[in-house]
Order: sequence, then C-alpha cells, then structure tokens
Amino acid sequence: MQIHNNILITECSAYDFKEMLERKKVKSWLKSVSAFANTDGGSLFYGVNDKGVIVGLKNPQTDADFISEMIKARLDPVPEVQLIPIEHEGHTLLEVKVKAGTLTPYYYYQDGTRTAYTRVGNESVECNSQQLLSLVLKGTHMTWDSLPTQVDASKHSFIILANTFREQTHQEWNDKYLESFGLVTPDGKLTNAGLLFVDNCTVFQSRIFCTRWTGLYKDDAISSIEHRANLVLLLKYGMDFIKNYTMSGWVKMPNYRLNLPDYSDRAIFEGLVNHLIHRDYTVMGGEVHIDIYDDRVELVSPGAMLDGTQIQDRDIYKVPSMRRNPVIADVFTQLDYMEKRGSGLRKMRELTEKLPNFLQGKEPQYQTEAASFFTTFYNLNWNDNGRIPVEDVAERVNGSDEKFGDSQKSSVKTFGDSQKSSVKTFGDSQSSSVRPKRLGRTAQNILDLIISDGSISQDKMAERIGVSKRAIEMQIANLKANGLLVREGADRGGYWRIVINPQTEQ
Repeated sequence: MQIHNNILITECSAYDFKEMLERKKVKSWLKSVSAFANTDGGSLFYGVNDKGVIVGLKNPQTDADFISEMIKARLDPVPEVQLIPIEHEGHTLLEVKVKAGTLTPYYYYQDGTRTAYTRVGNESVECNSQQLLSLVLKGTHMTWDSLPTQVDASKHSFIILANTFREQTHQEWNDKYLESFGLVTPDGKLTNAGLLFVDNCTVFQSRIFCTRWTGLYKDDAISSIEHRANLVLLLKYGMDFIKNYTMSGWVKMPNYRLNLPDYSDRAIFEGLVNHLIHRDYTVMGGEVHIDIYDDRVELVSPGAMLDGTQIQDRDIYKVPSMRRNPVIADVFTQLDYMEKRGSGLRKMRELTEKLPNFLQGKEPQYQTEAASFFTTFYNLNWNDNGRIPVEDVAERVNGSDEKFGDSQKSSVKTFGDSQKSSVKTFGDSQSSSVRPKRLGRTAQNILDLIISDGSISQDKMAERIGVSKRAIEMQIANLKANGLLVREGADRGGYWRIVINPQTEQ
C-alpha cells in the first residue's frame, strides 16, 4: 500500500476502498471478500473514500469485530483474513487483507442462496457457470482435462496419436503411455483429455474455424473451413490452412536461395499449439479461430488469462507459465510440439526477434477481450503503404552486395495464396567470370530452417532434414567458413544469424 498526500493509490484488482462500514448492506462488501478469496487475494480499506482520500474510522475496533463476525457467518468456506489497523496522520484505517484461497469457490450465503464472486478489474462480479466450474476444479485440485469420464477406453483407438509420437520422437509407441500421459484412468476410462486425442474425437468444442478474408477486415471471405477432429489433426489442419493462404517468396543469391516468408512458420506453429492447449474447453459454444488478413494472422481461442488479468496490461517477459490444461500440455510436450519449460508467449516473440534483419517487423501482439484470447502475427512483408513489392525486398537484400558485382544476375519469386509470379530484379545477361560454388541441398535446407527458427538446434536440423548430426556439423562449419552463417550467444539460449553481405562482416 502506498500513501501520497493523504491519498491512497486508486482502486484496482487487488484493492477496494470503503469510506465506512455498511452494517445493513453487508453484501456490498462481503462479495469483495468472496471475490478476493476466489482469485488472487486482495485488501479492503475502510476509512478511505472512492477517490482514495483517507477520512478514517470513528470506531475501528467495533468495526473490526463486526467484519470478523459477518465473514464467519456469511461466507462458506471461511477464507483466511487478516484485520490490520493503520495509523496515518491522526486517522485510523482498517485493512481487511484477504488471502487467495485453496478451497474455492468461496460463497456468500444469505436466505438459502449461495453465490460466488470473482474479481474483474476493480469490480467484484458474480461468477458465471464457466468461472464457477473452474473454481470448483481449482478447489478440488483438479483440472478439466484430468477429469475422468464414463467412456470405456477399449472402445476407442489412438492410432493417429501413436503414429505422430513415432514420427516426432523416433521412439516406439507403447499403449502404457495412455495411462502415464493421463489420457486413460487406471480402471480403463477415458479422461476429458483422452476424449480430445482419440481418433474419432466426439468432443463438440474440439473445433477450429479457418477463414481467409479479403483485405484487412472481416468483409468477404475467400475461403472458410470448419474442422472438427482430435487435437493432433486440428493442429495439422490449421497449419495447412495457414500455409495455403499466406504467401512466400525467395531471392536468388549468387550461390543460394534466400527465403522471404510472410510469417515465421515456427512462431505461427507455437501460437496455434498454445491456443489449442490453453483454450477453455468448458466453453461449449466456443472454438479456436484462425483469421488470415492481408497484413496479419489472428488466432483466437475461448478463455481469458488463467489469473484473470488482461494480457495487454502485463509485461510479456514476466508472465509466469500457467497451464489451464496440464494433461493436454504434457501430451503436446511428449510429442515434441512445445518446450518443456518456459512461456509459449515469450517463445513466439523470441522467434520473431531472431529472424534475419531483412525480415524483422512487428512482434506478435497478445490481447484479452471478454472471454477470449487473441494472438496477432504481423506480415513481415507489409508496411503502412501495403505489401512491400518483392522486387524492393530483393533490392534491399542484394543492392549493396559489391562482392559479386553488377554482372551477377539475381531473380526473385513469390508464390502462395493461389498466385505465382517470377520477376527478375536487376543485373544483365552476362555471367560473372567467377561464380561461387552453389550450396548443396543440405546447406540450403539448413538456411531455410534458420529463416523460420533462428534458435533451432543441430539435433533438430538433422531430424527435420533427415541426415546425421555429423553431416549438419560439417555443413554448418562450411557455412561459417564462407561467411554466410554466424552463431550469436551461447550454445544454449543463442541463435543463428544469416549473413547477407559476408564482405561487410568484421
């Protein structure tokens, strides 16, 4: 608590001001006690008006006794509360400090009616059905995805999950994993998470809506598709749609091809994984949306921040990693679809930050509105004037490359979004007398992977390209020797950087 010029800081999600104690309208302040206990805790300050001006209490001890009595009589279960008197310049305040509870929901009880409240901004509001269910699960130390169902696991198959596990991990699948992953209970029943991973998923809300819009707003749609399937297939269908309706291009360099994607594939992948994992599956009428516009891709999922805060008001690098659906998250981790530790939001930003300089644009933006979470990825080849002509990008990449001279021909191509084109940008028809040796397929594949994910490990490169790690090490050594690739930072936590003009590197 901070006091400045006899004024407390304004009301917020953690504070509530009361000028005096309402004895006849106890609900007016007991609902705040309920809300604080059901969320992250907080304090009510008695003797402070709505403007934060300290006016003090006449009988703080009597007020404290009444508050304690009403909390015990009207709240169930009784939350942990501290009553703290505060003296300030001749005024006595009373702080009612409510600790975040572990036995949620904490109900306000009157005339046979039980009502739970939650904190939204600086208000205490009645819980809706989804919020109440979340509080019940929190109070029983369970999550929705871990709850058992009455569906027999023996009547369903996990062939898609098993095949994906083999492909991603290069390990053999064992049906015992179903129980250890939390998809099947010891008595052979599917959990809610299990229902989301079976081949013939019947969970109605396991859906994604994919739309490619015309222009920058929701006007006419070029294509709109709804997919209802298990989570493994939803991830595949979503990524396929994004790849089909976003553009990609490349610039022909003297001895290799330089990709110019509109988006980082890996960052988009991380975003879609996060939206499938962390969405609120208790919202029956909701689904994950993929909306593609000319200048951005938006991912939207049901469910606000788990702690009730607004993501746009938080420092993205200080947001703790909290999992609404830990069983689903663990399965995606086992499939090597996400990192074992850390925040997916930070990972998405880092992937964008580590793109080559000529592709860097706006970082992904995150926003919570009502009961939905938004992630927006901005087109890397777009500015305030519209799409950057790919020829201009090529000029920016190649224009200052004096090493090979003007006689070296360069071309640029774009493709995707149902259109193809090929444009020569500059240079004449004469060939240079000295041509650099063309990069091999493996080296080119390494550069392509780094464009999408600058922090990719050599093990991952070998796995995705389908060669040995030794082959990757040799190709990287050659790329470094030729001045085309630089390692920034340590082996862990660092990233690769493609050098466009080797002769300018010091």
